[in-house]
Amino acid sequence: MDKYLEIRKYDVQDSNKLIDILHMNIPKYFAQSEVADFREYLDQEMETYFVALVNGQIIGGGGVGFSDDQRTGYLSWSFLNPKYYGFGFGKTLLHHRIDFLYAHHQVEKIEVGTSQFTFGFYKKNGFVLREIHKDYWAEGFDLYDMVHTRE
Repeated sequence: MDKYLEIRKYDVQDSNKLIDILHMNIPKYFAQSEVADFREYLDQEMETYFVALVNGQIIGGGGVGFSDDQRTGYLSWSFLNPKYYGFGFGKTLLHHRIDFLYAHHQVEKIEVGTSQFTFGFYKKNGFVLREIHKDYWAEGFDLYDMVHTRE
């Protein structure tokens, strides 16, 4: 099914649909308090955000960024509409962002802060766990600090 997935850069008109999809992932993967954080990210903090579409409909997205020295890439705010789990779309979106970051030749590693609910996905895709911070994102949502290094 990956062949039906389109990935493009975020447009401000995508905001409401992405927030609706984020709500679909609450409370299983995100805390309610994170919705305001995501809005702020889109409005003020975002460097590059990619939107995933199937048949022209937004099904999720994920962001990337760079450290000041451009040697570290970051992944942020990754999620899909739950009805699209299990088709490989999340993996395709992840690898699109990894490739985008490593195409920036100074990037030596990619970091992601995730939770206990999704760290297994990143582990399967080559990320290594560095440390855990309990209740970091919200109560019951621990930070799993992970890193991927260029092969």
